[in-house]
Amino acid sequence: MPIPNFLLSQFLEHLQLEKNYSQHTIDSYKKDIVEFFMFMHEQSIENLDDVSIQDARLYLTRLFERKLARKSIARKLSSLRAFYKFLMREAHCRDNPFVHTASPKLEQRLPAFFYEEEMNALFESADVSTPLGQRDRALLELMYATGIRVSECANIRLDDLDDFLSVLLVKGKGKKERYVPYGHFAQVYLDLYINDGRKKLMKGEDHPYLFVNGRGKPITERGIRYVFRTLSDKAGGKKLYPHKIRHTFATHLLNNGADLRTVQELLGHSHLSSTQVYTHVTKEHLRKIYDAHHPRA
Repeated sequence: MPIPNFLLSQFLEHLQLEKNYSQHTIDSYKKDIVEFFMFMHEQSIENLDDVSIQDARLYLTRLFERKLARKSIARKLSSLRAFYKFLMREAHCRDNPFVHTASPKLEQRLPAFFYEEEMNALFESADVSTPLGQRDRALLELMYATGIRVSECANIRLDDLDDFLSVLLVKGKGKKERYVPYGHFAQVYLDLYINDGRKKLMKGEDHPYLFVNGRGKPITERGIRYVFRTLSDKAGGKKLYPHKIRHTFATHLLNNGADLRTVQELLGHSHLSSTQVYTHVTKEHLRKIYDAHHPRA
């Protein structure tokens, strides 16, 4: 069956204009819905309104057969629930078959993080005698100091930094903005990079982005991930991923007494439940302290 492009376009526009979702999130919704259209075609289902609860459950079975992660399956079902909810609001459908389709129970995985000595080894793996090394150190220092997402880091402009207050304006998911402070070490290595390394890397380029690649172009999310892989290889320890630095930022704050609400605000989480996952990590920290210091542990 032909994909009802006008309905999909209307829904994606709704996500952008009414929900303020990022382009990355919108692209994920689109992919999930197009995949379902292909399933409808295979099942000879002509209209969106003809999809039954049984069809929705069969689609769930097909997703499991593809050996997809539970989190991916849950996201796809969430996309389709939202799509049908929109269709019902716009009077294109009478029912939402995915409301009655339960998402798979997600495994409770504890976020992986680095200990302080591991972070120090990663910092030292950047050779600050070179322009790229200065960039790498500044990049790692800032991400650890602020807990920002890799997408947020790639989009930082020079004027997002307040050098006087050492505060970063972060443009996050859904076009939401927040201010996050950073410390002395991040300031030192940012100054070194901006005043030396960045100028050498720019090579005649003229743009406002803070972090650049070896050709002076704005660094991409993929470029940041490559930088982190290189640093972890040099340090010889655990694999380094941008989101692992974010986990480390949150864990270290909580381990040192920060309250959950403040960490939520710094991370840019809309819901406290997203931040509460880090309390499970800090329980491990508390257990170690208890075992080390209580006479009857």
